[in-house]
Amino acid sequence: MDTPPRLKLAIQKSGRLTDNSLDLLVRCGLKYSRAKDQLLCFGENMPLDVLLVRDDDIPDLVQEDVCELGIVGLNVVEEKRLGFRARGVEPLFEQVMTLDYGRCRLSVALPEDQRYDGPASLAGRRIATTYPNILARWLADRGVAAQVVTLSGAVEIAPRLGRADLICDLVSTGSTLAANHLREVETVLESQAVLIRTPVPVAEEKREWMDRLVKRMDGVQQVRESKYIMLHAPREALPLIASLLPGSEHPTIVPLEGTTEKVAVHAVCRENVFWETLESLKAAGASAILVLPVEKMLP
Repeated sequence: MDTPPRLKLAIQKSGRLTDNSLDLLVRCGLKYSRAKDQLLCFGENMPLDVLLVRDDDIPDLVQEDVCELGIVGLNVVEEKRLGFRARGVEPLFEQVMTLDYGRCRLSVALPEDQRYDGPASLAGRRIATTYPNILARWLADRGVAAQVVTLSGAVEIAPRLGRADLICDLVSTGSTLAANHLREVETVLESQAVLIRTPVPVAEEKREWMDRLVKRMDGVQQVRESKYIMLHAPREALPLIASLLPGSEHPTIVPLEGTTEKVAVHAVCRENVFWETLESLKAAGASAILVLPVEKMLP
């Protein structure tokens, strides 16, 4: 029997996206075994291999059709896209969807004791970064002529070493900036994890699995904050109660045995359900309120 063609998906081998990316794939139904070198996850129940590589390599692997799919930060995607264009190469990889994790921002930061008077005050200064293309575009859009100092790492200590006057680096909590006596003054790019795909047409069997995987990812994301609510409600209070269910489509109304005055209401709420929400439902006449997590959902 012929072996079905296998999809290849690249993710960050070590970093802030790794665990979340593997967790997302598991939630999509993937069972995998990991190779001894820890750089390949073999899908046991799907024709899918997960390659663990440097995040900077993921757009190249997808661009060159070595991998059909990749999960990487938008910051890396934009830096590569601009880099390709600077070399006269059209970036052909496609961004399929944004993923609900890995949020951070690429920000300009300067020493705490320095004054900042807007982007114009950056003119003539040295800015250290590992994202020279994104920073150069941001400066050009604002008509600022500054010197971009490209570093491969340890950007936050560049001012103390005298290699730059300020920095442009990824910020999540801001603790690294604070530890190095830097303060954030401008956001250059808001970033999070994204799914990208190859520009090359793929075989039908692979395309079917790609489509299924994307739909499953979308389903997982839709239910991350979703809750399934069941409650009893007086019929006359239904319009008010329906309006209090956060992010819900039309709720399901089920008759209750032995009464015509009350009904059961079932609804999937796609926003956070707080205690205040339950208290408001109770005040509107709801009773027997039950909130359950939602594990999977296909639209």
